[in-house]
Amino acid sequence: MAKARRVDANQTEIVEALRAIGASVFLLHAVGCGCPDLLVGFRGANYLLEIKADRYAKLTPAEHRFFDSWNGYASIVRTVDEALEEIGAILQD
Repeated sequence: MAKARRVDANQTEIVEALRAIGASVFLLHAVGCGCPDLLVGFRGANYLLEIKADRYAKLTPAEHRFFDSWNGYASIVRTVDEALEEIGAILQD
């Protein structure tokens, strides 16, 4: 049986903020195999977002393999603002 993946404490806050601006959010954290935590659709584009709890959190070996082999857009976010910047909802400084 597959091990249940832990959900980062900030995931709920990030998901709520994304949905509040009209983004579609599909939770992928239980998929495993290094798949990022969220699939986000916004303004006609799709984004894979890996959520980490803080700046010290590292990618797992499976996550590294996923990011190395994925040919689409995927990024790591730690805060609501980072998530909104990644999908182009707010301008980066």
